[in-house]
Amino acid sequence: MQSQSGRVKAVSLLSGGLDSSTLLAYVISLGYEVVALSFDYGQRHNRELKSAEKVAAYYKVQHRIMKIDLRGIGGSALTDDISVPNLPLNEIGKDIPVTYVPARNTILLSIGLALAEVTGASKIFIGANALDYSGYPDCRPEYFESINRTFSIATKRTVEGESIQVEAPLLRYSKAEIVKLAVKLQVPLELTWSCYQGGEKACGVCDSCKLRLKGFMEAGEEDPIEYENLPDFYSSYLRTRKKY
Repeated sequence: MQSQSGRVKAVSLLSGGLDSSTLLAYVISLGYEVVALSFDYGQRHNRELKSAEKVAAYYKVQHRIMKIDLRGIGGSALTDDISVPNLPLNEIGKDIPVTYVPARNTILLSIGLALAEVTGASKIFIGANALDYSGYPDCRPEYFESINRTFSIATKRTVEGESIQVEAPLLRYSKAEIVKLAVKLQVPLELTWSCYQGGEKACGVCDSCKLRLKGFMEAGEEDPIEYENLPDFYSSYLRTRKKY
């Protein structure tokens, strides 16, 4: 459905991390009128939400923060009293980690579907990634194929013949490719936050930090945010980078 400005409306899920912030910039570049949708779901910290607010403000898009209680369900290091893992880089993604939040994407996308129906949006964008990711089952291509089949029969609008589709444009991107796209789109990467911890600086040792830093290294870029610690592979990369 088009807005009064003539642009097609879209909901873009925005966590404040590298992927979702790059996604927002990409969706805007396609000409959509965007509502950015973030969630305060009981995660370990609100540092990422603060980043989401800054990124949404930077792009001057409508921003909604929905409060839901996934901590009441638990079962994840992000919503329960479970330690965040610190795996070697080559071990990340081999098994479903304890940072997996049970059914999170299904829950968040369902709320996105409701918002899309009310606002007249025809697309719901999510920054899920199936290559450099932590092994989450709801980040796989077959998951999105299935969720779109369900959503196509799930609302008044779709039953009446209109379309609301979930799209994950970054699904088959490597983390390095996402960084390159972010640089191309001039995403304010200094405003983003990917760390599972909520300190003043990113920890540099959790799975999410390592995957992010690996992406910057492979893209030939330097991450602009500050870290408490840097993994050896990234420290070596920085030393080599400064020689040239």
